[in-house]
Parts: sequence; C-alpha cells; structure tokens
Amino acid sequence: MWSGTGAPAELFFEDLTPGRTFDLGMVTIDGPEMLAFAQRFDPQWYHVDDARARQSHHGGLIASGFYTISLFMRAYVDHLLSRAAADASPGLEELRWLAPVRAGDRLAVRLDVMGSKPSTARPGLGTVTLAGTMIRLNADNQPEREVLRTRFRGWFAMRNGSEQPPAGSEQS
Repeated sequence: MWSGTGAPAELFFEDLTPGRTFDLGMVTIDGPEMLAFAQRFDPQWYHVDDARARQSHHGGLIASGFYTISLFMRAYVDHLLSRAAADASPGLEELRWLAPVRAGDRLAVRLDVMGSKPSTARPGLGTVTLAGTMIRLNADNQPEREVLRTRFRGWFAMRNGSEQPPAGSEQS
C-alpha cells in the first residue's frame, strides 16, 4: 500500500482514531513567495500593493487566504499524507481565515482527528473527519492567535484492504 506521495504507507484508516492529534510543524511566511502567489492568483490590492496596504486599516500587505491554506496543505502532505495510505478527499466542510497573515509570521500547524467511519460507497476505505489549525506564534514561540481553521474529510485505505462484512451477513 502506498502513501499519498507514493512512498510505502505506515498509517492507515485504523490509525486515525478520533482524538488523535498530529503536529504538522511550523511554517514561516516568506514575503516574496506570498507576494508572487498573490500577483498570480489573488491580485487584490491589500495582497499586492504595499504602499496602498500600508495606508489602509490593514497596515501593510496581508497574505491571500488561499496562500495560507496552500501552506497548510503542504504541511499536511509533508507530515501526514506522505506516511498515510491516503486516497482522495471528498471535500471541505469549513474554511475560516480568522486573522491576517503577514510576511515573517511563524505559524504552528496542527491536525486533529474528529471522527472516522468505514466508507459505505468505497469498500476498503474509511472516511476520516479532520480539523486543521494554524496559530501565529509570538517572539517567545507562544501561541498568539489562531489565523486559520479548516474542517474536511479524507479517504484512507484500511490496513487489510477491505472492510470486514458484518457478522451474520452473506458474502457474494
């Protein structure tokens, strides 16, 4: 069984139990990368026009929320999907940008398993409900403010490759 990145899988549906938490590391916001992303994908003035953003209530450039969620995704791939028997995701249930993100910010990334159940549509897979957060850290590496929250589902292969039939059911 392969991971989401093609390496041998070591985490399966059965390992993603409700209550389990994964530290997905820390991300430092790179200013030039943040600006390049905004120029290409989200060229709103508060993401790309430094002079105008400084004169506004924003007080300077702020990252595109889509840049921020892409950094979450990268941390999720690097720290979990690269080890997990992951399939696709049926989608997001929540995505909230809770505070501005700026160049130089350091964000702690975390993932919590909220729920899991075998898939009824895809035998051999389980559906896992996950909640992700990104929290800005202060100069002392202490949590300062939650900047992103997301809730989504992912499909993960079961260790034995198929769901066991319920007791008393007939196999075909």
